Amino acid sequence: MTSIDQSGTFTLGDRPVKRLGYGAMQLAGPGVFGPPRDHDAALAVLREAVASGVDHIDTSDFYGPHVTNQLIREALHPYADDLVIVTKIGARRDDKGAWLPAFAPEELAKAVHDNLRNLGLDALDVVNLRIMFDTHGPAEGSIEAPLTVLAELQQKGLVRRVGLSNVTAAQIAEGRKITEIVCVQNQYNLAHRSDDALIDALARDGIAYVPFFPLGGFSPLQSSTLSDVATRLGATPMQVALAWLLHRAPNILLIPGTSSVGHLRENLAVADLKLSDDVIRELDSVAKLDHAR
Repeated sequence: MTSIDQSGTFTLGDRPVKRLGYGAMQLAGPGVFGPPRDHDAALAVLREAVASGVDHIDTSDFYGPHVTNQLIREALHPYADDLVIVTKIGARRDDKGAWLPAFAPEELAKAVHDNLRNLGLDALDVVNLRIMFDTHGPAEGSIEAPLTVLAELQQKGLVRRVGLSNVTAAQIAEGRKITEIVCVQNQYNLAHRSDDALIDALARDGIAYVPFFPLGGFSPLQSSTLSDVATRLGATPMQVALAWLLHRAPNILLIPGTSSVGHLRENLAVADLKLSDDVIRELDSVAKLDHAR
């Protein structure tokens, strides 16, 4: 059996964080737009996460917009010294909630200042540049211009560390020539595994990989294999999917999101879930079956 330890860590640059974090996206309203259905419940989730030992929260000022950052500040400010807040720039929302690119230098600078103000910080711990050449997935193209703007904001002391999101291996290589890249945030889960080789390459270089939609996102993972394994282990399918990610590579940091304290506790409980090598091989077959369809 391979044991999963929630206290196990990986680094974001020079900051060690526990591998089980929290993603704040679901605290906003439907479609990640507007205020939460229950303001007090949203605050309770954030406070419970930190009280449970979470030291890595993922957010963005375009969630809401502004909603999740303002909730984080209300719930947790002044922040614990060990809390790392990771945010994203590179996108904006229109008045109907659509996701639009925001790569112009003035847009990127405004996004950094908006994050600083809404989070109540003098400098942002980690800022991911979200590449928006294609909103549905990575697409090739140079990221030099927007990343150079972010690197200049880093040099001014407004940003401590830089990451990339929705990117290709070529874009990561390009980005590392401009500034240190401490993390990559792409879509990845038990069934969506196009980044397998990339994850291993980043692990060799000590760069964190943070899968978004680790449970399938807006179309939750559905697999009879996953359900069967979960039943045998006395866990939920989503707990098993998270546990598989922790086993997949040591540089994977998880940020499952929820607006429910009960669901948050379920997510954090994967620290105690053990997967045998046989179970891992069984779960690995889910992606193969998915690609075969």
